[in-house]
Amino acid sequence: MRMISEELKQKLATPLKIGDLEVKSRVLQSPLSGVTDLVFRRLVRKYAPESMLYTEMVHASRLHHVKKLPKIMEVDPQERPISIQLFDCRPNFLAEAAEKAVKEGADTVDINMGCPVNKITKNGGGSSLLRQPEIAEEIVRSVVKAVDVPVTVKTRIGWNDEEINILDFAKRMEDAGAKMLTLHARTRAQGYHGQARWDWIKRAREVLSIPVIANGDIFSVDAALRCLEETGADGVMCSRGTLGYPFLVGEIDYFFKTGKEKSPPTVVEKLECAKEHLRGLWEYKGERGIYQSRKHLAWYAKGFPGAGELRDRLTQVQSVEEGCELINGAIDLTINNL
Repeated sequence: MRMISEELKQKLATPLKIGDLEVKSRVLQSPLSGVTDLVFRRLVRKYAPESMLYTEMVHASRLHHVKKLPKIMEVDPQERPISIQLFDCRPNFLAEAAEKAVKEGADTVDINMGCPVNKITKNGGGSSLLRQPEIAEEIVRSVVKAVDVPVTVKTRIGWNDEEINILDFAKRMEDAGAKMLTLHARTRAQGYHGQARWDWIKRAREVLSIPVIANGDIFSVDAALRCLEETGADGVMCSRGTLGYPFLVGEIDYFFKTGKEKSPPTVVEKLECAKEHLRGLWEYKGERGIYQSRKHLAWYAKGFPGAGELRDRLTQVQSVEEGCELINGAIDLTINNL
């Protein structure tokens, strides 16, 4: 484990300022579609009591036609600070959705301008806005005017290697009123492949006065430290590293604050967490939660003898009882092999 430089140590000792909002952690949990629901966020919050959490991204246009807000926007007052992430390409719909998000309890409103998925970009949302900076500016201005909480943007470095325009784009977002920029250091064309190009985070940090949060390849405490040292970013956002491992944000935050490494969870502790996750999804979503739990349970089942076989069986669970029975069997086997 590398040591923290004095300069970085001083930065980590101060709260992250997002506009007039102070967050006592510089480690954030990324919004992840189909993952960061209320149940998952509660698990992350259990180990990271002060980190900023994000909902799954919400389609602003769909909110325009509903009387009752979707479950995806539900937040627990106990999980603050919390941000609701929105996506769309229509400034007026995003402004309206942002007002609803604030009424639901959002401490910030985040606008997704980085999602690379085809069904999002073909309709003008997500990372397609990198190709439409004027519309992106109008979106931020409209949302800033509509709400009294900080508005933030999450984006990528460009559409592809021939269209890396993040420096100009980021400055436009700041000038339009964004109070923080989270930068996933890949192009839209890269998707989630290849290495994150942290050098672009450093360049963005140099041209902006608002906080810049580094995203991409933050899978460990060491990676988080290296990223901050190399880029000068104001914090890190964890994404795929938390799949089946809601402990990661808390582990990084603990090291940032204490300079000490937190003992990682044992196999048994991870499997107990998997059961908690399964039960939570059942209680919150019923049968739909069981189906959604399968991918989560598969992510937990790795790194121990028999994990592959367990993973195959967990992807087919039909009930809480069945899932817990399978996990309990793995726990007993692990304890017996100690």
